[in-house]
Amino acid sequence: MELARASVAPSVGRAGARLRVRVRGAVQGVGFRPFVYRLAQRYALGGFVANDAEGVLIEVEGAALDDFVAALREEAPPLARVDAIETEPLHPQGQRGFDIAASRPGRVATRIGADAATCEACLDDLFDPNSRFHLYPFVNCTHCGPRYTLTRQLPYDRAHTSMAGFALCDDCRRDYQDPRDRRFHAEPIACPACGPRLSHPIETVVTRLRAGAIVALKSLGGYHLLCDATNEASVVELRRRKGRDAKPFAVMVASDASLDRIVTASDAERALLNSIERPIVLMHSLGALAPSVAPGLGALGVMLPYTPLHHLLFHEAAGAPPGRAWQRAPVDLVLVATSANIGGDPIVIDDAERRLAGIADLIVSHDRAIVVRADDSVMAINNGGPSFIRRARGFAPRPILLPREMPPVLAVGAYLKNTVTLTRGREAFVSQHIGDLSTADSVRFFEQTIDHLIRLVGAAPVAVAHDLHADFASTRFAEALDLPLIAVQHHHAHVASIAAEHGVDAPLLGLVLDGHGVGSDGGAWGGELLRVDGARFTRLGHLAPLALPGGDAAAREPWRMAAAALAAIGQGDEIAARFADQPRAAALAAMLANHGCATTTSAGRLFDAAAGLLGVCAMQAYEGQAAMQLEALVRTPRVQDDGWRIDRGTLDLSPLLRHLATPGLDRRDGAELFHGTLAAALADWAAQAAAQARLSTIALGGGCFLNRVLSETLAAHLRARGLSPLLARQLPPNDGGLSLGQAWIAGQAIATDTPQEERRCASPFRLK
Repeated sequence: MELARASVAPSVGRAGARLRVRVRGAVQGVGFRPFVYRLAQRYALGGFVANDAEGVLIEVEGAALDDFVAALREEAPPLARVDAIETEPLHPQGQRGFDIAASRPGRVATRIGADAATCEACLDDLFDPNSRFHLYPFVNCTHCGPRYTLTRQLPYDRAHTSMAGFALCDDCRRDYQDPRDRRFHAEPIACPACGPRLSHPIETVVTRLRAGAIVALKSLGGYHLLCDATNEASVVELRRRKGRDAKPFAVMVASDASLDRIVTASDAERALLNSIERPIVLMHSLGALAPSVAPGLGALGVMLPYTPLHHLLFHEAAGAPPGRAWQRAPVDLVLVATSANIGGDPIVIDDAERRLAGIADLIVSHDRAIVVRADDSVMAINNGGPSFIRRARGFAPRPILLPREMPPVLAVGAYLKNTVTLTRGREAFVSQHIGDLSTADSVRFFEQTIDHLIRLVGAAPVAVAHDLHADFASTRFAEALDLPLIAVQHHHAHVASIAAEHGVDAPLLGLVLDGHGVGSDGGAWGGELLRVDGARFTRLGHLAPLALPGGDAAAREPWRMAAAALAAIGQGDEIAARFADQPRAAALAAMLANHGCATTTSAGRLFDAAAGLLGVCAMQAYEGQAAMQLEALVRTPRVQDDGWRIDRGTLDLSPLLRHLATPGLDRRDGAELFHGTLAAALADWAAQAAAQARLSTIALGGGCFLNRVLSETLAAHLRARGLSPLLARQLPPNDGGLSLGQAWIAGQAIATDTPQEERRCASPFRLK
C-alpha cells in the first residue's frame, strides 16, 4: 500500500486543534469508516467520518492528531487501497463525540473495491454452530464479500447496492451500528433472518453432483456450470450441451489440502491461488481428472472456493463435520466450474430457468441480484511473477496508475477478449473481461459495461479511442458517439498498454506477436517490431509474410497454414498428398501456386503452421488451441542455429519451417525446436533493432506471450543481450489489455496535438 505523506501543521498536536482529512483511493466498502471510528476512540478525538464522491472525508479534533494521521497510513483495512491522505487545519469547534455521518453526494472522484474472497473470520462464523451465521451461504463483513458486482453507483451505501431490498433484522442492525463489530457499516450484511435465500438445500446440490448431474450455480458475478471433474461421462455431456468441444475447463477444489492430488504447484502458484482475489491459476496437471477436462494440454486451471456457498458445497462433500478441521484434509470432490455462457454470449446472471434449462439438470439460484457481470479471473506465474490471461472478478475495477495525468478518454478495445478503459487524471479504469463481441448479447453487455463504468468513475470522456478495424462492433459503437474519434493501430496499442502499466513515458521498442491486427497499410499484421514514442510509432520490421489461404478459415484450420508454409519453402507440390484427408487440399495447393492468397505477418499463424506441419492440430475448436497443444509438448526448448535469416528488418523463419516439414519428425522434437529457435531468432532480431535505435527497453505484447515457454525463453535471451524486457503484469498481454494502450495513446495525442485519424459523428453520447 502506497500512501502520500500527509502534511500536518505543527500546531495540530495541541489540545483543541481540528483537522480535515481527505483519504482518496479504494476506501469505500472496505471497512474504512469503522476503522476511522475506532482510531478516533483510541485517541479520544471528536469529529466525524463520511463517505462522499471523492472518497472518505474526516474531521477530527483533539490532542493526538499526529498519531491519528500516522495510524491512518499504517493500519488501513486489508481491502483498502489508499492513494493519498490530504490534511487541512481548521478552527476547533469543541466537539468531543465522534460520529459516522451520512454519505454526501457529489461528482464522483473515488472508486469501489473489487469483490473479495470470504475472510477467515467469516469462515469461522460459517462453520461455528453457535454463530447465527452458521451454514449461511451469504455471510460477509467489511473485510470480504461482494463489492463491484452488487454496486449500482457511488457513494457505496446499501441503498446503492442490490442489497437495498433486504431490510436489516434487529441482530444485523445491532452489528451494523456497533463500532466494535467487524460488520460495522458492512453494506451487504445479512443473516438467515433477513438476507438472501438459496433456492435448494446444499445436501441436494452435492447429492446431484455426486450422481453425475450438471448443476448451474449462481455465484458472485454470474452462474457457474458445475459437474464432477472425475466423471468423464459428466464432463463429456457438459461439453455436448454447452457446445464446447475442446476448450479447457477450470476446476475448483476444496482447499490447499486437495491440490496436490491433481496438480504440481509451486510456492508462487499457491500464494496466487490463496490471494484475496482467488483467481483461476494455471498449474502443471498430473492427469488425475477426467481426460475431457483439459484435452491435449499440460496445464490445468484451478481455483479455490471464494464464496461461503462454494465452501458449503465442499463441507457437505466432506460429510458436513463440525468446525473447520475438514479443510486441512483432502476432499475427494473436484468440480468443473465453468462460466455459464452459451454460444458466445456473456455469462448468465438472470433468467437462468429459461436460458440454462437445456444445459443444467439443476439450477441453484438466490434472490440477491447480480448488478455487474464478472467472469473468474485467470492467471499464471510467468517470468517469475503473476500474469493475467483474463482480468475480471477480484481485480476490476481496480485502476492502473498512469505515468502522468491525461484528459478523460474512453477506449473501446477490439473484437476479441474485449475490455474497455476510462481514464480519470492519472487513473485508468479497465473494465472486467467482456469477451468476444460476436453476438447481440455480448455487444449489449459491452454497452452496459461502458455505461456502468462511466457512472462509477464519474468522468465524462472528451474523446473515444478505437481500433483501426472498421468492422469491429467496438469501432461502430465509437463512430455512433458525438465525440472526437482517435483510431489507434492494434499493435501500437499492445506496446502502449505495457508502457502505461510500467509507467514508461519515453521511447521504447515493442515486439508484438499475436494473431491479427489491421496495419497502418491496411495489411494483416501480427509479428511486428515497433519503435514507439508516445502517440507515434515506426514499424522497424516484421515476420516474413506467409500466405493466408482462405482468409479467416486459415485461423481456424492450421493445416491451411501448414500448406502455406510448404508453398513458401518450395514444397507446394506435396500439399495434396500430405493433407489428403482435407477435401480442399488440391484446390488450396493450386491457389497457393497461383499466388491467389492474401498474406499475413502474424506470429499466431506461424504457430498454426508449425502445429499443422507436425500433425499436432489440423482443425481448431477454439482460438489458440494449436499453439497451446504445441506448447504442451515442450520439455526443453532447443535451437536450430541456422533456423532463421534477417534481411532489412524482416525475420524469415523459412529454414526452421523446412526442418519442421521433414517427414517423420517427432512431434515433441519439432515443438521443442520450434519454441527454442523462434525465441533465439526473435532475440537476435530485437537486439539488432535495439542497437540501431539506441534503445534498451523492449515491451513484449500480444497473445502469443501467453505462451510461457516462449516468453520466458525469449526474456532470458534478451536479458543476456543487455536488453530490459517488459511483460504485461497488471493486464493480459492479449487483446484484454488493448483498451488501456488505446487510452494512453489517445490521451497523449490530445495533449500533444499529434495527428491521428480523428472524426466527429452525428449521434449524441448520452450518459445514462
